[in-house]
Amino acid sequence: MASTPRRSKPAPAAPKKALKAAPAPAAAPKKPVAAPKVVAARKAAPPAPPPVVAAPAPAPVVADGEHRVERDSMGEVRVPAQRMWGAQTQRAVENFRVSGRTMPSRFLVALAHIKAASAQANEDLGLLDPKLAAAIRAAADEVVCGKHDAEFPIDVFQTGSGTSSNMNMNEVLSNLANRMLGGAVGSKKPVHPNDHVNMGQSSNDVIPTALHVAVATAARERLLPALAKLAAALHEKAKAFDDVVKVGRTHLQDATPVRMGQVFGGYAAQVAHGAQRVALAWDHLLEVALGGTAVGTGIGRDPQFHGKAIERLSARTGLALRRARNPFEALAGREACVFFAGALASAAAALTKVANDVRFLGSGPRCGYGELKLPELQPGSSIMPGKVNPVMSESLIMACLLVQGANTTVAAAGGAGNFELNVTLPLLAMVLLDAVETLAGAVEGFTERCVRGLEVDRARVTSMVEQSLMLATALAPKIGYDAAAAMAKEAYKAGTTIRALAEQKKVLPPDELAATLDLRHMTEPGRGGLAAGG
Repeated sequence: MASTPRRSKPAPAAPKKALKAAPAPAAAPKKPVAAPKVVAARKAAPPAPPPVVAAPAPAPVVADGEHRVERDSMGEVRVPAQRMWGAQTQRAVENFRVSGRTMPSRFLVALAHIKAASAQANEDLGLLDPKLAAAIRAAADEVVCGKHDAEFPIDVFQTGSGTSSNMNMNEVLSNLANRMLGGAVGSKKPVHPNDHVNMGQSSNDVIPTALHVAVATAARERLLPALAKLAAALHEKAKAFDDVVKVGRTHLQDATPVRMGQVFGGYAAQVAHGAQRVALAWDHLLEVALGGTAVGTGIGRDPQFHGKAIERLSARTGLALRRARNPFEALAGREACVFFAGALASAAAALTKVANDVRFLGSGPRCGYGELKLPELQPGSSIMPGKVNPVMSESLIMACLLVQGANTTVAAAGGAGNFELNVTLPLLAMVLLDAVETLAGAVEGFTERCVRGLEVDRARVTSMVEQSLMLATALAPKIGYDAAAAMAKEAYKAGTTIRALAEQKKVLPPDELAATLDLRHMTEPGRGGLAAGG
């Protein structure tokens, strides 16, 4: 599961005045008024039966000390007496005993924000009593602050629309609001979970909106800042290491020299470009489905509801949310999530490469590449004394592998809609939030506990670059490709360096040879000859 995020500060609580109990409804007459007699033309008709008067909904009955009995459209349900959820949540708890993984905290926070914003929008439109709306908002703010995390027990692997989680939130907010207003838990009075908390909404537009808001918030608060810090830290190392000339490597074989600063500058650019792609895909998450209700038509809501609700939701979350350009696409398709997962995978590919390079360049300390000195963080073996491993690189690589798997899952889930609705929404929420939070945490650790402490073993680097046979590349424009290749082979067999062999053979005057084999010059355009190759 993704780590629990820091809760955002709730909107100001509703004035206490607004939370006074609503006046009790007038009592129904004890006896129904009899219908007037109908006189037939020839003989009196039999007495008319008394009119049917609907009995008031019974209050929840406490079945025992541990449970109360609630009713929904399917009948009676026993609900734990101390819980704030209701009958539909309890049914889902009993139906979906699957993984033990509940909906991510960020998702629940986003859902609570949607309910508060919707209550405000409906109040603004004159559709919801201000006292009820204020109570719903106050209850939602308590959920946002994490006061009621235990009230959301439904497994991720539930109904694919997330209806169970939507009703879980509706029931919890209804009961919290009713308790504030002096009502009984489970009574659905004066705040009803469907009629008031869910007013103008459907699970089919609310859950996709919560999905987008939650993932966008996680990326904005954690992942994008983490990537920016890593790119900056790598850039700082690029400047610090720019005077170090090392062996370049292609195909895992020696290549022409390159500066360590150039290498780290490449790493910084890879991470920065990955962050830019994530940001581009992130913007697509800001388009939300709220207002489409059941199938995209907007049935059951005021024509102005979605505009007002999205405006209120933007204010609560700090996200520049916007209405879906096409509400039918916003319910039936999840391509924005697929695009975002692909951007995460792109960033993960870059991070995997950087983490692998760092651990290989730091391998050793005596029998590996040994060009980098990695921070020593913890013992690396339970049997080999003194061993230290590149643990932060390995941590990041594993997080990147998880992201690649998430990309595969999201791509498959994104195509799993049928007709007017995608039915993998809880899975998408879990997988995307897990990927974002895990990658952010691994990047933060790699930056602070590895990159910032990296050092170069300058003696080792200098020794290795002088041994490189690819210095012959700089001689090719002077003596020809074939002659330079022959010198490389001869130096390799003799166990000597290109510089020593060239001096011995006097292939160039000493000053010209020194200038030609100047290592720094070989790392700049136009130096070391005009020929190029791989």
